[in-house]
Amino acid sequence: MLLILISYLGGVLTIISPCILPVLPFVFARTGQPFRRSGLPLLVGMALTFAAVATLAAVGGNWVLQTNQYGRWLAMALLAFFGLTLLFPHLADKLTKPLVAAGNRLSNSAQADGGGVGSSLLLGVATGLLWAPCAGPVLGLLLTGAALNGASAQTTFLLLAYAAGAATSLAVALLIGGKVFAAMKRSLGAGEWVRRILGAAMIAGVAAIALGLDTGLLTRLSTVATSGLEQQLIDRYSPALPDVQASPAPAQVAPQQGAMMASNAMMASNAMMASNQQMASNTMAPSNAMMSAHGRNTATAGALPEEGVMPALDAATQWLNSKPLTAQELKGKVVLVDFWTYSCINCLRSLPYVQAWAKKYRDQGLVVIGVHAPEFAFERDPANVSKAVRDLGISYPVAIDNNYAIWRAFGNKYWPAHYFIDATGRIRHHHFGEGDYVQSEQVIQQLLEEAGQKNVANDVVIETGAAGAQMAADDSQVKSPETYLGYSRVQNFVSTGGVQKNSNADYNLPAQLALNQWGLTGNWKVQEEHAALTQKGGRITYRFHARDLHLVLGPGKDGKPVRFRVTIDGAAPGAAHGSDVAADGTGTVTAQRLYQLLRQSVKVAEHTFSIEFLDPAVEAYAFTFG
Repeated sequence: MLLILISYLGGVLTIISPCILPVLPFVFARTGQPFRRSGLPLLVGMALTFAAVATLAAVGGNWVLQTNQYGRWLAMALLAFFGLTLLFPHLADKLTKPLVAAGNRLSNSAQADGGGVGSSLLLGVATGLLWAPCAGPVLGLLLTGAALNGASAQTTFLLLAYAAGAATSLAVALLIGGKVFAAMKRSLGAGEWVRRILGAAMIAGVAAIALGLDTGLLTRLSTVATSGLEQQLIDRYSPALPDVQASPAPAQVAPQQGAMMASNAMMASNAMMASNQQMASNTMAPSNAMMSAHGRNTATAGALPEEGVMPALDAATQWLNSKPLTAQELKGKVVLVDFWTYSCINCLRSLPYVQAWAKKYRDQGLVVIGVHAPEFAFERDPANVSKAVRDLGISYPVAIDNNYAIWRAFGNKYWPAHYFIDATGRIRHHHFGEGDYVQSEQVIQQLLEEAGQKNVANDVVIETGAAGAQMAADDSQVKSPETYLGYSRVQNFVSTGGVQKNSNADYNLPAQLALNQWGLTGNWKVQEEHAALTQKGGRITYRFHARDLHLVLGPGKDGKPVRFRVTIDGAAPGAAHGSDVAADGTGTVTAQRLYQLLRQSVKVAEHTFSIEFLDPAVEAYAFTFG
């Protein structure tokens, strides 16, 4: 009940957000008419349509978004036509007979007292297809829950409560606006001019939406910190968040996911999802019954308890290197499911072992399946994933899990995460993060023997020959944390003026940086997931302590390569250059991926790293260290 109230209040706050402006003309077009037969049906249609479309878009994938885009254009055409009939009453006379009748009926019902409920409801549906509210923490909470937990009555009800809150504030505006317009008509005799002004406003609203101003410019022009008010609601009234169990090895904990999610959504959404996630997290919690690392023969079958039946894989949005595989087809095989994402440094460092196991035990009945669950938006692009699979030399099947359906089915929370399934289709072991490779391989050997395989190897992979970013980290020297450059998870940022969200801003560094402080220089636009450079010559500087330094980078929307120059303590890196940098510090961003910029071979110490971009439009996502 509390979450419903928070959702409703978050919707009410949208009235003071500029993203509501394009919708107001459609609402005010119903002024001067009976509220129950005109304004109310419009607001009900808007709320219901928004809740339905938002639920589907959060869980249904790209096809829903594409289908809704057609609906938006149809709705814009309908509302533009309605606006034209208000602006030019004689326009209908020049149209063909069917359109004359339709236009006159729509125009007349819009202006007549007691106008039809049906036409108001139709306009409400059209408005609901167009409305794109500013994504604050409350809406982010709801959409995160929808994307991670799947479609449910609770998700739709919470979205409906949000839309109802917005409809309530719009109803107040409609009632007040109606009195204002009625007074204008009485005092000025300006009924016809009011009609035409409303028509012009509706056409302007359609134009604003068609140009993307409702989701672009207007989200950045807010003079009222609605997101701050919404976050206060969440912080004050949401239930206590469940503790996230620490990973037993270096790993990335899942942040917010999904195309429609807002910045602070993941932690807030855990409150909403506590009941569903708790069961999953209990099932997949780190097991105390782990095999001895000293030798496979010391373990018994009882040391590998059953952790549940392997979930289905048929929710994958696409498969690489294989036709779609089903749990039924995999019966009789030992299966290793590896959750990964291609810019994750922990995934990249564990990958050589997974590849070695796939090759070593393939002929003895092991099937390795990589489940690619994206962290950043660019990792949702199947073309990017396919390129990464080729570049990394992955030959085993990869299921693309853009909707996190498989992720949810396993109750997973980490990258990388390895689940070991026996020949009967039951999960027998799991491991989160890097490390424990000997133990993991011994689990594979035991499960193969249980499946009846003879002469299973009892040696284990020790050296994989990994190089570049895939080389194991020197954890004893890593004193710098993974650091995100997008505002949703920013920390230790020290450029003057702080982060300016979603707006171009000039940044400068303080005179000195302490360990793990970082900042920007030049003109940047800091967005939810990344910082985008708007003019060449911009720099990112970080004071760090680690052997290796990596940065997830990508070119701008035009895809043009971006040249850069790296320095360490103000000089070219020389022998300390990474695999993506020359000794003189030069390199080029050509694709959206992780770049290794420094690899020190001398004694590791605290240093100042800086990267200058010689071209504009680069996008920077996250630092990682090794």
